Amino acid sequence: MPLSSGASSPEFDLERAGPGPVGSLAMIVPDELRYSTDHEWARAEGERVRVGITDYAQDALGDVVFVDLPEVGKEVEAGSLLGEVESTKSVSEIYAPVTGRVVAVNAGLSDAPERLNEDPYGEGWICDIELTDPGSLGALLDAAGYRQLIET
Repeated sequence: MPLSSGASSPEFDLERAGPGPVGSLAMIVPDELRYSTDHEWARAEGERVRVGITDYAQDALGDVVFVDLPEVGKEVEAGSLLGEVESTKSVSEIYAPVTGRVVAVNAGLSDAPERLNEDPYGEGWICDIELTDPGSLGALLDAAGYRQLIET
């Protein structure tokens, strides 16, 4: 599914995204993000980290029909269960890429879960986590490391 750099995600820069081939498709992997090996992305925004699933993950899931969001206030450890995504193909768990407390969720996904497919790095974000362990962000893969993971 092609992604655009439309007004819905002004912070996402397709010029810097550095798409890499995966199978027969080019997956978008923005350079400014960090990535988990479970295919979640993390964007540092001060003391907060915005979290979502990667283009690779949404493509593998197929059409998303439901998102189980975490509760605001929930304390999470890096690697712990954050929520679930249900698609026409399967149900997949979402894991917290960093350690902290959920301070905001993208409630718009309740009515429009397809945003995960249409704009995974913009309007399809899942939640914001306030870091309690800044080292957990540094433990994530950079874009080059994530590209290598999905290309193998």
